[in-house]
Amino acid sequence: MDLAVLVSGSGTNLQALLDDPAIRPHVALVVSDRPGVKALERAADAGVPTAVIEPAAVIEPAADRDAFDGAVLGCLREHDVDAIVSAGYMRLLGSRILEAYGGRWLNVHPSLLPSFPGVHGVRDALEYGVKITGVTVFVVDAGIDTGPIVLQEAISVFPDDDWDSLEARVHEVEHRLLPRAVRALVSGRLRVDGRRAWIEEVA
Repeated sequence: MDLAVLVSGSGTNLQALLDDPAIRPHVALVVSDRPGVKALERAADAGVPTAVIEPAAVIEPAADRDAFDGAVLGCLREHDVDAIVSAGYMRLLGSRILEAYGGRWLNVHPSLLPSFPGVHGVRDALEYGVKITGVTVFVVDAGIDTGPIVLQEAISVFPDDDWDSLEARVHEVEHRLLPRAVRALVSGRLRVDGRRAWIEEVA
């Protein structure tokens, strides 16, 4: 199974995937919506092909998201990608991508979904004052961070936490949970049935 990893920034979750010997042979492409990000350097260092698809370069007028989806989908098909992993990808993709990769598209989110969806999971947890937050790996569906949950792990929020300290602990968990889910995906052990998703453990 050939994977495309979608990125937008530093790529620490991408690095966790590249460092996993069970996953690295499956990473066939890294796609970024921004040029010059650290994640692209990580991919290049690992010898993984990269592509940069910027919305401003393909969307005209700006409201035509379908053009962007089409450009991404074309790139994925050009590289014969079988499944997608969103690893810090900050761009919404639409139904065309979902139709092609539904059930084979994982994302990681820095909260215990369904709490604090969206792009500011760590900040929102701090502002709300929760005592527990966490990390969720889920199968992407048509909603925003609403897909079937594969893995979750709770993280305590301490009274003196700020964004940097909490995000550091969130990253530690992400770097364990996401590879675990991706290993299940590439080995055919990920199961999805409606709202339920689970990993079949090896006997």
